[in-house]
Amino acid sequence: MKRNPFNKTFEHTPNVWALLPLGVFLLSYLVISCIAGDFYKMPITVAFVLSSAVAVLISKGGGLNNRIEQFCKGAANSNIMLMVIIFILAGAFAQTAKEMGAVDATVNLTMALLPGNLLAAGVFIAACFISISVGTSVGTIVALAPVAVGIAEKAGIPDALMLGVVVSGAMFGDNLSFISDTTIVATRTQGCQMADKFKVNFRIALPIAILTTILYIVLGLGVNEGFHPESIEWVKVLPYLVVLISAIAGVNVMLVLFLGIILSGITGLLTRTFNIWEWNAAMGSGIIGMGELIIVTLLAGGMLEMIRYNGGIEWIIRKLTSRISSKRGAEVSIAGLVSFANLCTANNTIALIMAGPIAKDIADRFHVDSRRSASLLDIFSCTIQGIIPYGAQILIASGLGNVSPLEVMQYLYYPYLLGIGALLAILFRYPRKYA
Repeated sequence: MKRNPFNKTFEHTPNVWALLPLGVFLLSYLVISCIAGDFYKMPITVAFVLSSAVAVLISKGGGLNNRIEQFCKGAANSNIMLMVIIFILAGAFAQTAKEMGAVDATVNLTMALLPGNLLAAGVFIAACFISISVGTSVGTIVALAPVAVGIAEKAGIPDALMLGVVVSGAMFGDNLSFISDTTIVATRTQGCQMADKFKVNFRIALPIAILTTILYIVLGLGVNEGFHPESIEWVKVLPYLVVLISAIAGVNVMLVLFLGIILSGITGLLTRTFNIWEWNAAMGSGIIGMGELIIVTLLAGGMLEMIRYNGGIEWIIRKLTSRISSKRGAEVSIAGLVSFANLCTANNTIALIMAGPIAKDIADRFHVDSRRSASLLDIFSCTIQGIIPYGAQILIASGLGNVSPLEVMQYLYYPYLLGIGALLAILFRYPRKYA
């Protein structure tokens, strides 16, 4: 009989000390930066080097060479390497499009269509639409982040705010899209239909998205509307239109980025914006600019693998599921289970694969509707993924915008409110039809 990949058991002894590297990272990066009042006092790469060193030092698994090899296996995980390739292509595309003039042309078009006080809200709605169509938050961020930064610079809006807007909208679709990995895993592990899970999920997420839009409108009230856009060069807008349309059509994100690089380069050559060597230089500069992001991704992958290998995630799972006595308690445990798994893996799909089978057992034992458990799993995985500073979404947004991940975090209204809204839904049994 073919084995179901979601019916897995944990093979590592629960161990609270395995979580120490995560604590070192949070202490060295978040706490020190907040105490210093400067997000650049502690580079995120240094924080990850420290936490990775601790992960290797305290790990079980034999001699130092064996432990380092285990760390490298985590860094070389297929999901990690896929993100690295996406970052490389994203850097090449973003810099090529910028040098060709695509960003300026797209910004002029956007600002000609939207009044200043609706720019942030408009970008949020666009990100929501694109992400729910493509089912990938990373692809949405790659497509919109450069344009959002360009809009911010010309409208006098903080870059971090517009990047937060893009990440917020991207997580909306990551949570709800029918073709999102998280939706697929959440529904499969809980044994319900995607459409049924969507009905529950949408009733919680839609009011939060509307509230977030209102907040972004309020934030935009002070935007300088004296900016007069220049004439729109439609041919230079074409690369972004192709990228967006291709993404919405469901084309693989790496192929979308490759098409964007080629089209931006050809457009730049035809319009004599740059020559072939300048195009090559732009691609190289863009790739080099993603270097810190790639280093952080590799270090995070290795560190989080060590936490998993040494039983940190299993310890969290056991603690969360040991004292459940009610349906509300069961739902809170499901939320906490996937949240901690996501915190430790920095990948919401992997967190769902790990937490899903246990959440199914909890749901069955306490008669939680499978549609509701799938919805809660997906919501909280996307909430945590959207706010952790070492997650791919914030890392790539901050990398494309050249700002600190902590600066972006203060504007992530949608993920924060989505988590709060889901907790209120548990407390007040909303929607009652499924509670």
